[in-house]
Amino acid sequence: MRFIEDTRWETLRSAYRSTYDPRGVLRQLAERPSEAAWNELWNELHHQGDVDDASYAAVPVLAEIHRNSRSLGWNCYALCATIEIERHRKANPPLPAWVKSEYESAWRLLPVLALEDLQHSTDRLLIRSAMSVVAIAKGMLGLGALIGSLDDSELQEILDERLGWSDLYNAD
Repeated sequence: MRFIEDTRWETLRSAYRSTYDPRGVLRQLAERPSEAAWNELWNELHHQGDVDDASYAAVPVLAEIHRNSRSLGWNCYALCATIEIERHRKANPPLPAWVKSEYESAWRLLPVLALEDLQHSTDRLLIRSAMSVVAIAKGMLGLGALIGSLDDSELQEILDERLGWSDLYNAD
């Protein structure tokens, strides 16, 4: 992937607006996904709604790693969805021109991967984050944000408040 060899990676900024080059951690994920690698990416690429150019540049690489290995699970979808949602936040910088083509390609690939994973997964986090990606890719940013941000208890609360769910339906 020629994109990952671009020298501009050395000057990218994290969600904290400090210089951060995520390529080392992305290479670790490609070789052997680990909780430590995911923790670093979540910490550096998203912070309280902030994202920056390192976040945007990481998305195409994450999509490619997942396409090749299918080993990144829910973290891949959830982090990519979070970055795309927060990219639209007024306080965050725009997508850099040199990243745009790769980023847009990744967002054409991510829903395809998500739909394939949804066919086989029973993991609730993967299902929720993959569905978030599909909604976002279909232009439903708010729905994607909602799906991706709710845990089971919050979903149950909304269902009960809006639809009287617990009173009307058997638990699944």
